Amino acid sequence: MNEAIVRPKNNSTAHAIADLTAAFGNNRVVTSLAVREQHGQTTTWLANEPPDAVFFPQSAEEVQRTVALCAQYRVPVIAYGAGTSLEGHVNAPFGGICLDMKDMNRILAVHAEDFDCVVEPGITRVRLNEELRDQGLFFPVDPGADASLGGMASNRSSGTTAVRYGTMKDNVIGLKVVLPNGELITTSRRARKSSAGYDLTHLFVGAEGTLGIITELTLKLHGIPEDVAAAVCRFPSIKAACDAAITGIQAGIPMARVEFLDEVMVRAINAYSKTTFPEETMLFLDTTSTGRCGHFAPARC
Repeated sequence: MNEAIVRPKNNSTAHAIADLTAAFGNNRVVTSLAVREQHGQTTTWLANEPPDAVFFPQSAEEVQRTVALCAQYRVPVIAYGAGTSLEGHVNAPFGGICLDMKDMNRILAVHAEDFDCVVEPGITRVRLNEELRDQGLFFPVDPGADASLGGMASNRSSGTTAVRYGTMKDNVIGLKVVLPNGELITTSRRARKSSAGYDLTHLFVGAEGTLGIITELTLKLHGIPEDVAAAVCRFPSIKAACDAAITGIQAGIPMARVEFLDEVMVRAINAYSKTTFPEETMLFLDTTSTGRCGHFAPARC
């Protein structure tokens, strides 16, 4: 771990931490350096910039109370999900209070007949799919890491399944968000067909926590495919690989995942994972129709 940047707390921050501790106790408001450093850096190359304290809220009301308190003292607030982002989102260059949402991890409702669910922001996509599996449903957005769904919405995550199911902006129906003044708003209802009012949902999806803190999400679900077939295709050039992907989509081949790698990416994968893929341009594919996978059999295209 890089050496942490240590900044002295100003009086406002100290007062905010004291008020939070008085309200919730030392077990919920943590100021130890080790915990703060864990929340001051993810997998970014930036130096560790820890917050002044870490609070673990358990409800939207506690998030409201904390944000309102921080607004009163003009103290920065940083929301923390699973810490899997790559861009330093959770670093605290000006200190402040980090809200670790891991305890807000409940599935509030599953509406199987409507293909949607309501969840708290701290639940991860893997756990959600484990809970949904026996109902024949799944949440398709897969950024690679087992990220929290609140963090995925805040960062507008995508992944290899975007070709079939879209990204987070396509799969969030509505949100509950705590604004910087502590007010809780609902951006949209569950109804799919609505054109009334501003599209506030997509204002907050991708805002990276700068406009408010997500405390609840309503998400689209999809049926688990009966059959999934994987293929690895090699191509003589980047253009040939791109043309093949375009042709496959235009032909209606039901591709669930498409991932492009050039020879440099393949070389890096081989070095890291000890695989032996040929160092050539490739497409990694999942299709959900085994009858048509022959178009993409593992061979040189």
